[in-house]
Order: sequence, then C-alpha cells, then structure tokens
Amino acid sequence: MEVVKQAILQDRTRFRGHRGGVIPMHRALAFYVLSRADLVTVFLLVLLLSFIWMLALPQVCLLWIRMMNYGIHTLNLNAGLHVTHYRLSSYFQIYIPFPSMDPILPELRTWRIATGVTVATFAATFFMPNKLVPVTYLLRGILFVQASAQVYFALMPAEFPHTPNSYLEGLFVSGLWLISMIPVLYGFTYFIFQFTLSQKIILTAMTMAHLTIFLPLQLLLQAVILQKTILFMPVLYIVFGLPLDVLIIIAFYSWGMTWNFKSAAVRALKGEKVGV
Repeated sequence: MEVVKQAILQDRTRFRGHRGGVIPMHRALAFYVLSRADLVTVFLLVLLLSFIWMLALPQVCLLWIRMMNYGIHTLNLNAGLHVTHYRLSSYFQIYIPFPSMDPILPELRTWRIATGVTVATFAATFFMPNKLVPVTYLLRGILFVQASAQVYFALMPAEFPHTPNSYLEGLFVSGLWLISMIPVLYGFTYFIFQFTLSQKIILTAMTMAHLTIFLPLQLLLQAVILQKTILFMPVLYIVFGLPLDVLIIIAFYSWGMTWNFKSAAVRALKGEKVGV
C-alpha cells in the first residue's frame, strides 16, 4: 500500500515546479477522454446557440437593411437597395439586402492604370526585405489573381458571366450561412476543450456579433469599388470575400484558445483521466 501511495505521489510531483506551482502541460501534447456528459453538453450548447440565432435572425435582417440603406445614401453610391425575400417555411423567412447596380466594364484607361499598378507592385516585391518573405508571397498571390483578371478583360470582357448584383447577393448569403454555422464549428473545435461554459458562450457570441456587423460593411466597401468597374471583382471574391470572413473566425478561435482553462496538469492532480 505504501508503494502505491509513493508511486502516486511521484506521478503528481512531476507536474510541479521547484517552487511548488503547477507546471501546465501544453495542450498540443495532452488529450483526455470525453465523457457522455461532455458530449451531451456540447450538443445541447450547439443547439441552444443555434436556436437563439434563428430567433434573432429576423431582427438581424432588419438591422442589415437599415445599415445597407444608410450606407448607400451616406456613401452616395450609384446603386439602389435590393432586398431578396427567402421563405424557408411558413414560420421562418429572411431578407437579404444588397446594393443593386449595373455592371460596368473597364475602360481602356482604367485597364491600363490597373495593369501598370499590378506590374509595378509585382516588381517592387523583389526589393522587399527577407524578413517580409511571407508578406511578399502573399502579395504576389493577390497580384496573380488580379493579373489573371487583367488578361481576361483584355481578351473577352463581354463574356464575363457575373454581375455586381449576383456577386453581392451571393456573398451576403454565403456570409449568413457562415455565421449560422459558427456554433457547429466551435462545437467540434472549441467546446470539446475544458473551458468554462461562460467562456464558450462569450467567444461564440463575440464571433457572431463581429461578423454580423462586419458583413454589411464588407459589402458596402466592395460596392464602392464595383460601381466603378467589375475589373476587380475576381480579387474581391477570391481574397477579400468569404476567405476574409473565415480568417476572422480563425482569429477569434485562436484568441479563445489562449484563455485559461482547466489544464491537463490540474486535472491530473485531481485524479482525472489524462493521457500523453
């Protein structure tokens, strides 16, 4: 019996520093077995947050309509406010607002200026310092997208299949579905960790609230550019469209993972099942 107690004591002391404090194990090296209660809690939390969002969505749509209408008039956009009605059921319907405008093909002068700026910026990337190599290749990737648009509109501009209306509506719908999926995404990637219930709810609410405000502003900014020409629609879609919204979610998730939670060392000291 004494040997067993000594073994348990030695196992626990390996989590303590020379001053007696607990040395937390890095979460990348620790794992734990989710109990049925943990899985049920995650499932119910995802359902609860999704249900609250669905209840709030009609009011959110009204907020988006007000923001879009205010932005169109304040920015003096050459566009009107179009609202698409989606009736998902007899009890649930949503409204998608977006600026409505005519597609304007790039003029020769606009195309030449954009081509010159693209080429000059690409040449400038070769003079950037080595410490900015990630930024250099990111910038070159963006320039490659714009260069492909330059070539396309130089050869067959009239064949471009998209209009600002279809693009902006699609971007808004995609953003709406992305916001609606945040509880599910966090359920698989964040709720499974030993954070407190309030931390999980707060992070989810902050992420959804941020994107709720960001989405109409994102569309308005892109509408400012698209009212001049559709030459920049490809780079707006591929770089500054839905991928930007995804990066915002990743940023919030990364921040939330730095919050304090019941670490593996503390759970080990309390006798909970932890493995490495």
